Amino acid sequence: MMAETATELASADIQKVMQYLPHRYPFLMIDKIIEIDGDDSGIGIKNVTVNEPQFTGHFPGQPIFPGVLLIEAMAQTAGAICCRHIAETDDVKSKQVFFMTIDKCKFRKPVVPGDQVRFHMKKITRKRTMWWFRGEARVDGFLVAQAEIGAMLVAE
Repeated sequence: MMAETATELASADIQKVMQYLPHRYPFLMIDKIIEIDGDDSGIGIKNVTVNEPQFTGHFPGQPIFPGVLLIEAMAQTAGAICCRHIAETDDVKSKQVFFMTIDKCKFRKPVVPGDQVRFHMKKITRKRTMWWFRGEARVDGFLVAQAEIGAMLVAE
């Protein structure tokens, strides 16, 4: 019988996320990342609040979190996972993430203020400085959006 080895999953609070990503308010789309497994997977969390600037125009009287920002939050989650991995495994600490591709994107249900969105990101593959992830955005366990994204890390 094979012995199971426990894997300790990492996390990144907002301070760590801000170390990994150059994004700042109002364009930083994730509040923290939980359950980071190397560069293989992680779950980003976004607490959607009514006072966010996009809700003044999207849409007055019926605020809906823009789908494109859900995809951006997926990309930021994946980017932070990659930057964290590089920071822990390479001598090069200063990297910047650039979005490359969005594929198989689907929106399933609107996200509204009061929702907590969890971005479940799973690595598809990695080739040198490029990563591809499959992502699902979930609210209360229900799928609200999904996409496959690609990103490249470059030295600053």
